[in-house]
Amino acid sequence: MTDLHQRTLRALALNRVPGFHFIGNFLGVMFTALSRAESQVRLDTGPYTKDVDGQHNFGVVALLADVALASVVRANLVPSQRLGTVNLQLQFTGAAARGDLTGIGYFEGFLQDATGQQGLSRATVKADGQTLAFGTGAFMVLNPPPGVTMYPLVNADHACVAPLPEESLTPAERQTLALLDTAAEGPLSGFLTRLWGYEAQPKPGGAVVQIQNGPHIGNRVGHMQGGLQVGLAMAAANAALPAGWTLSGLKACFVSPGEGRVLRATARVLHRGRQTAVVQTTLTGKRRRRVLEVLSTHVVRGDTPNRV
Repeated sequence: MTDLHQRTLRALALNRVPGFHFIGNFLGVMFTALSRAESQVRLDTGPYTKDVDGQHNFGVVALLADVALASVVRANLVPSQRLGTVNLQLQFTGAAARGDLTGIGYFEGFLQDATGQQGLSRATVKADGQTLAFGTGAFMVLNPPPGVTMYPLVNADHACVAPLPEESLTPAERQTLALLDTAAEGPLSGFLTRLWGYEAQPKPGGAVVQIQNGPHIGNRVGHMQGGLQVGLAMAAANAALPAGWTLSGLKACFVSPGEGRVLRATARVLHRGRQTAVVQTTLTGKRRRRVLEVLSTHVVRGDTPNRV
């Protein structure tokens, strides 16, 4: 039994406790501090969170930023309420996404003079103690869908849970285990790219990537997790540019829930100069409804010859 197989069985055990979604349980998201003013979040990193370049998969970074931003807003609500992400902005410093990852969120109050209640926050994501990115978020306060009960967030501590016996798994849990086992058949580096389907294909003037929805990317109400939506969009945006370009910043506007059997990200290069580029990426879901719009900026890495 591989380490990833056992990790999945522990995540499934954690997932039987109301609170986090499966992927948060799999990544071992933990709150080292959580108050109405500030959240401090970390997750487990290892070879399975890295891409082939040795840096952590961007979806992990985006998920951590989203959790840090949202959790401090949730700390100012009652547990029965849920949040819908309105927008998320991240500016990257150029630091490498290596080593331990932590996120710190700060509550900035509620949007004034609006018909709906929106919580505002800012956050910093650090990699091995260096600032990797900083950003802001806005979240609409919502009631849960009919028949769905929301619960307080809990720590996904793998040290405190035993792997589920495989004979006890439900059909849905067996399906999730099979998905992760299949993704684990290749090298550890690139595991999450394979699991989440972040394998975008360039096309003239852009790129496209299509994935299957499911519990391996979903939240507790069955919608694709917001940070992973941003990760999918950036997989397409990065593939739309030649090698040597790297993401420097993004603004993501969430339009509708990430629902549907298939989700598709389509990136279009709006500008590519000698040093900077701008890419627009649209994520669509059920009945091709627009889910997410992202405008991202990219730069040529300093160690790369200028290719335009």
